[in-house]
Amino acid sequence: MSYSLSFWRQFLCGARRFSLSAALILGGLTLWSGAAQALDLRVAITKGAGAVRVGSSTPGVVRDGAGKVVGSLDPLVPATATARGRGVSLGNWSASQLTVEPQGDGAVWIGDRWYRGRVRLLRQGAGVTAVNQVNIESYLYSVVGSEAIPSWPLEALKAQAVAARTYAIYQSSKDSNRYYDLDTTTATQVYKGLNAEYVSTVEAVEQTQGQVMTYGGKVILAAFHAASGGHTENVEDVWTSPLPYLRGVVDYDQNAPVFQWDKSFTSADLGRIFGVGAVQALTPLRTTARGRVVSLQVQGSRGRKTFTGAKVRQLLELRSALFTVSAEGGRFQILGRGSGHGIGLSQWGAYSLAQQGIPYAQILSHYYQNAALTQLER
Repeated sequence: MSYSLSFWRQFLCGARRFSLSAALILGGLTLWSGAAQALDLRVAITKGAGAVRVGSSTPGVVRDGAGKVVGSLDPLVPATATARGRGVSLGNWSASQLTVEPQGDGAVWIGDRWYRGRVRLLRQGAGVTAVNQVNIESYLYSVVGSEAIPSWPLEALKAQAVAARTYAIYQSSKDSNRYYDLDTTTATQVYKGLNAEYVSTVEAVEQTQGQVMTYGGKVILAAFHAASGGHTENVEDVWTSPLPYLRGVVDYDQNAPVFQWDKSFTSADLGRIFGVGAVQALTPLRTTARGRVVSLQVQGSRGRKTFTGAKVRQLLELRSALFTVSAEGGRFQILGRGSGHGIGLSQWGAYSLAQQGIPYAQILSHYYQNAALTQLER
């Protein structure tokens, strides 16, 4: 397969950025021993793709599923992984699965960007799934930079680092997927590789190294969101089971750019989206104590349907399910607050508290009621 000039520019530019990052950041990094440091996460970068481009910034060792070395990749020379038979192929090598591991302080190229760690290529469905196997602390450098704004106060970034570390460990302990623990989207945690690492995010991770939130000696489900719109939710009001540490609390997100928002639709637009003909009414059937829509009835010229608040949010591309509806002249105006599910840590609330000088441990204890900040065993 040939590669375009734009691909090579991005590939080589990424390698130069990685080298600079390694010189400025990795050079002074001292790894610590213990449970968290030893934990490698499995992050799905692509799932069931027809082809995945893979490379290494340094010589890359290629191993088969048994760990046997079958070849090597030259630095900055990408190869394409595809499905073959019941396994995968990469260049001249084929196996049930293959792993590319950069040597030294190298980074691995997966798809369209650089990542720390190594990449495992395996067959899933009719395509190839590329899983980045990366140390949790290294993973967090990018997650904090992807989920939060790097210029935020350090205490807010530290709160995000602890929440993200806790969430990742919680997810990795589940058996829901035998191939990977997390992906790169908001369905788990946003992860953009080396391009999302910053001096501030590295500092936040290192200053909280190995710290997690626990309840009853167990790592909690450390849910977080952008902004709640003034008050977070009890978890059982939005999801399913109650948890003693995910309780609704006053939020401090009033200065967030997503604190208030609005969106309008015509009756015909809504009819096409909901499939009920021209919409005549949108009626919330159940809301949380804070007004978040749990279920909503849509009345149209061709009948009525009931949707969950989460589904309405998805279909209408709303920032949250915390909204009210008004109708006038054939148009429906949706007035909403916040962004996300409203459970757990509010990122914009953490930002506001950090601006006021509140330390990250106190921020975390506010949003994760009854939970304890715990240092994992070294």
